[in-house]
Amino acid sequence: MRSVHKALLKCGASAVITSNPKVISDSDGLVFPGQGACDTSMRKLREKGLDESVRKYIESGKPFLGICLGLQLLLEASDEGNEKGLGVIEGRVRRLPRGVKIPHMGWNRVAFTNLHPVFRGIPDESYFYFVHSYYADPKENSVIIGKTNYGLEFCSALALKNVISVQFHPEKSGYMGLKLYSNFLGLIVSGEQVGENWI
Repeated sequence: MRSVHKALLKCGASAVITSNPKVISDSDGLVFPGQGACDTSMRKLREKGLDESVRKYIESGKPFLGICLGLQLLLEASDEGNEKGLGVIEGRVRRLPRGVKIPHMGWNRVAFTNLHPVFRGIPDESYFYFVHSYYADPKENSVIIGKTNYGLEFCSALALKNVISVQFHPEKSGYMGLKLYSNFLGLIVSGEQVGENWI
């Protein structure tokens, strides 16, 4: 969280780390980062009532950015455990295939499947930094805006209406990662409409 916070501050955001539902609901944009296990994370969110806070925020239509586990928790369920996800995106989180080193850690390319504004000024096939053992498998391919190869081709970025989420860590991805955060902040400031599947 600290790395994400520092990256957002560097990009000019007035950012705070919070678990206060009112601060969340009053925010102009929400970044939902995470590392760890789906079951543990979902239980902690429910204990604090933050699962509903996140859902209500997304329903408000304001810009939302999920990072790594913050992407996976948006789906309905995970191979990693038994807890239900937030169910914002239809689909399941699956384990990376056997035969590749787990976790997938390090730099890898992201191929853009849709020219979403969050990727504005970032070349297709740019490298971003990954640390994960599971990946999002959304039911609808139309929500996928980025794909990466690691034992298979998996969804590394998705967007649906006001929700944008990435499997990689922009805050660990140098200039391109900061550019992505800057683009997200730009969407908050401009209120840009980018299509019925997006904001």
